[in-house]
Amino acid sequence: MAKKIKATIKLYCPAGQANPAPPVGPALGQHGVNIMEFCKKFNEISKSQEGLVLPVVISVYEDKTFSFIVKSPPCSVLLKRACGLAKASGVPNKEKVGKVTKAQVIEIVKMKSKDLNTEDINKAIKIVEGTARSMGIEVEG
Repeated sequence: MAKKIKATIKLYCPAGQANPAPPVGPALGQHGVNIMEFCKKFNEISKSQEGLVLPVVISVYEDKTFSFIVKSPPCSVLLKRACGLAKASGVPNKEKVGKVTKAQVIEIVKMKSKDLNTEDINKAIKIVEGTARSMGIEVEG
């Protein structure tokens, strides 16, 4: 018989750098999860993606054990990385802060393909381009 899920927790953690400090500690502690065990497992899995912030979905079971799924980084983080930006534009319709090529957009789509809500690559490209546009980043080509 499968274990019964007590809670589902969604967090954003820096790859390879999860520690018991907020937000990880308090979120897991209130459900009685072993925080250091989570941090060690997460850091081991995500060490290859150093420098990115990764979404993680943690399922906590009634016996206080857990399992988690690490998702791909948000489009906005990947777009800022491709442009070399620290932050997006405050007024994206007037102030453009960077440019990405169509090839860079396709690379981001390949990274995000399992987490996007479409199977069609053209629609996936439009999703990423829309995110870029809302950040004040122009798509060339």
